[in-house]
Amino acid sequence: MTDPGPNAVMSERRQLINLGYRLLGSLSDAEDVVQETYARWYALSDAERDAIVSPGAWLTKVTGRICLDLLGSARKRRESYVGEWIPEPVPDVADDPADRVTLDESVSMAFLVVLESMTPAERVAFVLHDVFRYPFGEVAEIVGRTPAACRQLASSARHRISASRATAAPASQQAEVIREFKRAWEARDIAALVGLLDPDAVAVADGGGIATAQLHPTEGGEQVAQACIDIAGRLPGLTLLERTVNGQPGLVARVDEVTVTVYAFAVADGRITRIWAVRNPEKLRPWTTG
Repeated sequence: MTDPGPNAVMSERRQLINLGYRLLGSLSDAEDVVQETYARWYALSDAERDAIVSPGAWLTKVTGRICLDLLGSARKRRESYVGEWIPEPVPDVADDPADRVTLDESVSMAFLVVLESMTPAERVAFVLHDVFRYPFGEVAEIVGRTPAACRQLASSARHRISASRATAAPASQQAEVIREFKRAWEARDIAALVGLLDPDAVAVADGGGIATAQLHPTEGGEQVAQACIDIAGRLPGLTLLERTVNGQPGLVARVDEVTVTVYAFAVADGRITRIWAVRNPEKLRPWTTG
């Protein structure tokens, strides 16, 4: 076949970034994987590239396999991670359009957190089939199992998603709840904060041992509200901005115009049920400009 040329091959980059991010929960890791995938492509001889019927399928297969290997080693790395590990949040803009992550339900923080609970094989099979619509025959080539086994993996993952999924509020309602939460936080109105938080609300912070953060989740609406008041007291220059975080209404905290925390939320029945606070500066790279 005719070599598709560099432009056709590089046009797959955005799709590969989107796949890598959903599989790894880290935009920086996804970028590294895609760079490695292209390195392997260009390491092929001309004859080897000519023999590949679908370069896009080849690139996807290689990306998936690299991600599968990384997911296996990630569990060990996270055992030594300081505090809680939260997926890397992504904004609704990117410096390079090829690096833009498509913001849909499959990148909401709540969704990514459930993906983290899956085995590497479950996660890869589920994301490739249910999110990217790859047939199980192709998924099997990536995961290294039979199509029937991959079907079972995806089914198991689907059950995990269903079991964890609360009835999500419409985006407009989520935005209003978070806007009110922002106002109450800025006013240090603890009663209003408690009223906006589910009694069983949980807040999780990720500092990675680099930024100050609670090492364990804060549980209970009143406790979460008090933690917000404490943060406001420690950071008199704190500015809260409404931003889209992983396709959902969220908040960005800045001190002296420097982004220090990105907040993602889960909202159900008009109240906040989960807060994910990412403070690790290594995960805030896409948020440090603009």
